[in-house]
Amino acid sequence: MDDGSMAHSSPPTLHDVAREAGVSIATASRALNGSARNVRSENASRVRAAAAKLGYEPHLSAQAIAKGSTRTVALVIRDVADPYFSSIAAGVTQAAEAAQLIVTMAVADGSPERELEIVRTLRGQRPRVIIVAGSRIEGTGTRDSLTEELAEYRTAGGRVVMISQRDLPFSTVTVDNHGGAERLARALLDAGYRRFAVFHAPAEIRTSRDRHAGFLSAVRAAGAPEPVAIETGFTRAGGHDAARRLVERGFDDVEAVFAVNDVMAIGAMTAFRDAGVVPGRDIGVAGFDDIGSAVDVVPALTSVAVPLREAGLTAMRLALSDEDSASVCLPADVVLRESTPPRPPA
Repeated sequence: MDDGSMAHSSPPTLHDVAREAGVSIATASRALNGSARNVRSENASRVRAAAAKLGYEPHLSAQAIAKGSTRTVALVIRDVADPYFSSIAAGVTQAAEAAQLIVTMAVADGSPERELEIVRTLRGQRPRVIIVAGSRIEGTGTRDSLTEELAEYRTAGGRVVMISQRDLPFSTVTVDNHGGAERLARALLDAGYRRFAVFHAPAEIRTSRDRHAGFLSAVRAAGAPEPVAIETGFTRAGGHDAARRLVERGFDDVEAVFAVNDVMAIGAMTAFRDAGVVPGRDIGVAGFDDIGSAVDVVPALTSVAVPLREAGLTAMRLALSDEDSASVCLPADVVLRESTPPRPPA
């Protein structure tokens, strides 16, 4: 491209620099944002040369962010009504206040496109930290664009942390979804349950898929019958609808339901009661996350405890550290309650 054509083109992006240097966007970002210690020296040199050749400059003011003139932490969540995210937000807020930072929150409403739009807007507001919380959703076509937006922001001096699956090239706080669901299935099997239904979200929602797969793995290993699978929304309303459909289908072949999150399980319990089916007596119900309301429903809900506040605290710790591609996996422990009482031997 000659100088004349360059003058009329749009400014070069981090993607252009990465392509010119023959490296990934994440590598280009680290080489330009002061994290070159994590990049091979020859790659760092190629990136700097490519940036100089193309005239690349970060879109944001790196100096403003690096000097701390912004005192905000931007938290992007899936659903403000879901206690899962309010617990995470409590941890983020606690750690941010200790660091004299202010948390702002944006809601993506389960839409990857909206998530990308929010991140683009946030970049212009120059927060010190962006934390994105929520299951990664596959097959949407936004992954590369989101990666580039966040990498550009990081190159400009910002800090990025994900609370989700380890999918994007940034520091990530993950939950042992597969292992926790496996342990739940084994605990229910030990309590005398053999025939299950699983209320799960569409497969592109990674959290649901991992939990479903973990549960199936343990059931199959035990030689128990294949669970009835009902796909529904990853929400309380989704759980309610799945339970209604199960009752309409007939559940003589189901002893317990595993809903892949607690709000789905609570919605299912309401639908069962509405149909005259008593949770904990006529059918067992279990969830995942152990949100606060799991012990407030009747009967108290069996779940898999995830340290959600700790997830928020850990995300802020990573954001304020020198690490830009760390991974922390939080445990997920089974908590048996009255919604799945032990079954008598057959």
